Amino acid sequence: MIPMLDLKLQYRMLQKEIDSAVAEVLSGTQYVQGPNVRRFENEVAKYLQVKHAISCNSGSDALHLAMRACGIGQDDEVITTPFSFAATAEAVAHVGATAVYVDIDPVTLCITAESIEPAISPKTRAILPVHIFGQAADMPGICALARRYGLQVIEDCAQSFGSRLAKQHTGTFGDASCFSFYPSKNLGGCGDGGLFATNSDELAAQFSLLKNHGCETRNRHHAVGWNSRLDELQAVILRIKLKHIDQFNRQRVLAASHYASLLGPLPVQIPRQTDDLSHVYHQYTILSQERTGIIDALQKHQIGHAVYYPIPLPRQKAFSSISRSLDLSNTDRVCRRCISLPIFPEISHSQIETVADTIKQVHAG
Repeated sequence: MIPMLDLKLQYRMLQKEIDSAVAEVLSGTQYVQGPNVRRFENEVAKYLQVKHAISCNSGSDALHLAMRACGIGQDDEVITTPFSFAATAEAVAHVGATAVYVDIDPVTLCITAESIEPAISPKTRAILPVHIFGQAADMPGICALARRYGLQVIEDCAQSFGSRLAKQHTGTFGDASCFSFYPSKNLGGCGDGGLFATNSDELAAQFSLLKNHGCETRNRHHAVGWNSRLDELQAVILRIKLKHIDQFNRQRVLAASHYASLLGPLPVQIPRQTDDLSHVYHQYTILSQERTGIIDALQKHQIGHAVYYPIPLPRQKAFSSISRSLDLSNTDRVCRRCISLPIFPEISHSQIETVADTIKQVHAG
């Protein structure tokens, strides 16, 4: 069997350091709002080269509270992608705003300034681009458009930790950004976790207020807030993994390059590396008209795979009545053809070759 993801290998590599650090936290008994949380936030801020990095309970919480911190609410519109996980849409819905979906680029699978501009209306308050599968969206173009129309930009970086455009990290282009540390992510913990990043003192203060029951000081509540904290155990594990994130991402890029060399000659669309680490391959997603046959073959050979995502967000029952969309021709085509293949830093060349050979057999008939 070739798994979609193998977390055991990374744990074994770091086991001695992780076990020692976790034991120290357990013996210290400061499990919430401890020193490792503060150190992790400082280390992420330094890594991203951003002024504020504020941890929270999950990437979903980061997105939701980012909307609140940015003042987005009832009757506002947020332009975003229809090709993403539900958390992107939920963040907009939870604040009472309307998600306006625009089509994705057929190669990067991200929204672009060209697709966004026709959707801007007097109600538009923000743009929410998603760096899907670890592929950086065109942030210079999107941010230039946002400045021209006076809009905020909130980056959904749940799948793109470590991705860069011209040596600048995703998550540092817009007004704010949101990250997820779910175990399967490029930088993943041993449970849930998230982070909000910004260079704005005002947004950082508002997010910090909202994530901590609306408190600036104990028993003084200035807003109706939430309880959204990264715990000390997750923080100490993430601090260890952060030291290796560039190595892990380079290993993903090498795996993707091997896939590309094997799958390139086939009638499938493969992801492209367009800049230095502009794609960090949280998923290795191809497009094929033979998706059903590929799935059957992979299942037969016990090879992990997944379809991210089969249904555009505005066509999901939960969001269909609280959103609007423009033409989504590219998105519909991608949703019919996309399939994600096994990828993780430790995947071997022989495993990749087995996956590729299985797909070749399908196309050979």
